[in-house]
Amino acid sequence: MTKNIYKRTLLFSLLALTIGCHEENNSNTNPNIIFVLTDDLGYGDISAYEENNKIKTPNIDSIAHKGLLFTDAHTPSSVCTPTRYGLLTGRYGWRTKLKMNTLSGTSTALIPNSRSTIASILKSKGYHTAFIGKWHLGWDWAKKNENEQLGAGWNEEDFRNIDFSTPPRNTPNDLGFDYSFGHHASLDMAPYVYLKNGMVTEVPDTSTVNTGKYSWWRIGPTSKDFIHEDVTPNFFRRAIQYIEMQSKSTDPFFLYLALPSPHTPILPTKEWQGKSQLNPYGDFVMMIDDYMGKLMTAMKENGIEENTILVFTSDNGCAPAAKIEEMIEKGHHPNSIYRGHKADIFEGGHRVPFLMKWPDKIKKGTSSDETICLTDMMATFAEIVNHDLKDGEGEDSYSLMPILNNDDYSSPLREATVHHSINGSFAIRKDNWKLIMCPGSGGWSYPTPNDHAALAGLPKVQLYDLSQDPREKNNLESMIPNKVSELKSLLIQYILQGRSTPGAAQKNDAIDFEWKQINFATERNSDDNNS
Repeated sequence: MTKNIYKRTLLFSLLALTIGCHEENNSNTNPNIIFVLTDDLGYGDISAYEENNKIKTPNIDSIAHKGLLFTDAHTPSSVCTPTRYGLLTGRYGWRTKLKMNTLSGTSTALIPNSRSTIASILKSKGYHTAFIGKWHLGWDWAKKNENEQLGAGWNEEDFRNIDFSTPPRNTPNDLGFDYSFGHHASLDMAPYVYLKNGMVTEVPDTSTVNTGKYSWWRIGPTSKDFIHEDVTPNFFRRAIQYIEMQSKSTDPFFLYLALPSPHTPILPTKEWQGKSQLNPYGDFVMMIDDYMGKLMTAMKENGIEENTILVFTSDNGCAPAAKIEEMIEKGHHPNSIYRGHKADIFEGGHRVPFLMKWPDKIKKGTSSDETICLTDMMATFAEIVNHDLKDGEGEDSYSLMPILNNDDYSSPLREATVHHSINGSFAIRKDNWKLIMCPGSGGWSYPTPNDHAALAGLPKVQLYDLSQDPREKNNLESMIPNKVSELKSLLIQYILQGRSTPGAAQKNDAIDFEWKQINFATERNSDDNNS
């Protein structure tokens, strides 16, 4: 299924956290893993994917030249939070209480401490584990008045009850990460403070807001050490410092570098402003590419390149805030040929660049057209470290090792893949067939869920043959009703079984509200256990 075409001193204390805390010591026989997740980066933004790309990304392209490029990689959701949940847990985000939208800066922890994550599994196998970047999975802020709730997170007064001097609960350190440094939600969502190993680095003493065309962020509490323009560079500097330090250890490491960029606020540093000759978004992507070059240089100079897995991908498609139409007019298509963008159920919402390099294992300059999902990382990394997933682990995760091993296999790795949009609309993809369980985009592009006039004359579902119609223009639902029924039945099975992989049926998370499954012809209402 694969074919030829294109590893000192650190200024934060964490060694004490690692000594004696692992179940076993692998003495670095297992590979290091660096997983870089960008935010709102489109399939067409990487020049290895687009020959005529207006944004040049030579450093990111080198991952493809030295490793493996996936042409059919997907996020489980077309927005931030559920994709990040799916990545770390190997389970679709809609199985949780979060049925649509994303979390905010005041949201509580979405992942319970009892659930396994990639970090907790790797930690049990002797890895030092680190998270640096944007979390967006919630943690439980300490409150000044425990009897008073926090606000929704969109206005300045929503944060007044947070006690920033007291450590929050249920942070990344409670989910398998030995070290963590990052912020709560997106870079345009207050509060603007760093959390390091469960402690706010500096209590905010002011509020900031920005209303620029590309650089806007919402008003909210801001710490003096939190400088929006320096957040992405700061995360890269700390990641490089982490690599330098861990290269001296005999234990393997897992670094989850979750960038807040090129999501808004779009803030290329001065040296990159205007470099793309496109717009600030293009400049920002070029800046990220330059920092990726620095990170890969650190891997090589510290002698870990050969036995380190490096993954580079995105959490969903490019967003309208990047001024997509403005870029298209100049010849750059951030989501390539694909319909829609971030938030949508269409391909542009969830088809993403996915590049992987592992010199000890992956053949240089290869590509794969296998359909994969970010949820597959848990099963893949678990197989690498010989961890057998339990029934309640990685319910929607398939191992990619047959691809990485360049094995011969006849059937697709995934039976099918479920996609989810910002408003909770489902789609299911099996082979080249994609069934969308709503009449429009399910997101922000035309026709939107609230455009009742536009939706009125459309069929309730959409069926596309992506092998013939990758732009999703020709709805075949009325012509091939048997395929609609087949895919719909499989989707319902996946929902009710609590998993999409072989294994014992699992329960979806209980919810304390009624949630209606979007546009199923059966119009079934879910209950607490059937999501």
